[in-house]
Amino acid sequence: MSQTAAQLVAALRRGRRDATAEVTVLADRPDATVVRCGHVVAKAHPPGTDPAELAVRLGVAAHPRCAGILLPPVDDGLAALPDGRRVTLWPYGEPVAPDAPDAAPWVEAGNLLARLHAVPVAELPGPLPAMRGPVKAARAIARLRAAALPDSAAIRAVLHAWAGLPDWARGVDRMDDRTDRVDPNRTGSRDRGDRTDSRDRGGRTDRRDLPERRERADRQEANRLCHGDLHLGQLIRHRATDWRLIDIDDLGLGDPAWDLARPAAWYAAGLLAPEDWDRFLGAYRAAGGSAAGQGDPWPRLDVPARALTVQTAALALAKAAAAGRALDEAEEAMVEAAVRIARYMEAVG
Repeated sequence: MSQTAAQLVAALRRGRRDATAEVTVLADRPDATVVRCGHVVAKAHPPGTDPAELAVRLGVAAHPRCAGILLPPVDDGLAALPDGRRVTLWPYGEPVAPDAPDAAPWVEAGNLLARLHAVPVAELPGPLPAMRGPVKAARAIARLRAAALPDSAAIRAVLHAWAGLPDWARGVDRMDDRTDRVDPNRTGSRDRGDRTDSRDRGGRTDRRDLPERRERADRQEANRLCHGDLHLGQLIRHRATDWRLIDIDDLGLGDPAWDLARPAAWYAAGLLAPEDWDRFLGAYRAAGGSAAGQGDPWPRLDVPARALTVQTAALALAKAAAAGRALDEAEEAMVEAAVRIARYMEAVG
């Protein structure tokens, strides 16, 4: 148990006024330490968390407009550990079972995201910070570079794919004209023989139309409430049948397509079954979600999906090297997807 985890356990026991309460460490990482005591979970947020932004995010999670979407905190009081890390308290909920992929709540995830994106931001506490998805992608690339790994084709491809992204997807606060450099139907997808789908129909979407379509969509969508780090680990079952989104560290204003980007990247890399992708996207659209449009979703999802592919590949390479191990199957699939993106970029110039 790390020092942070030990401090959090002690603080939680004091807060619960039960020195003998059984405490379970759920996560103990540099970016998040989470412990459970009965029906309450305490989280130590990453070092350097802005307390004002965290307070706004907590207010959003507790706001009536987000009821039934975001898990509300137990209270809105902020505490800090001796090392300065901020602490928040939450109700305990049952997480998604990692060993039961057939029961994964993709429909519920799509529904919750659509409802989150529809929340009227003008009625929420503010000022709302920016959604941190692109910043996290940039940090993943910085971590890969800082690892100073031996040169390899995989690392060169990941960095090349990163360099080809528009500035806004790399955490730079401006749009540029590079949105049309990669066909939206070629986001690192694997060759699946005779089967064709929206990823593999390169001739059916005219890339020349993408900048105008993207600009129009951005004007309509860019200031929605977004989760910022959507994956199945961010859902818990609050009651017997009620799922909620958790983890507000990246919550804020931004492009809601980013929240669909990780499942899209997994699908394009062959890690998410087509039927699960269809269930997720269908539920999102059925609940009124507009970030993917109603036709081919890739003109809206391509750039965020590429960014999430590159982010995941960069982290995979850095973490595997730090642990002195080979890439696992999922990590290898994402690195291969990044390599395909880089190769396609070179092919189209």
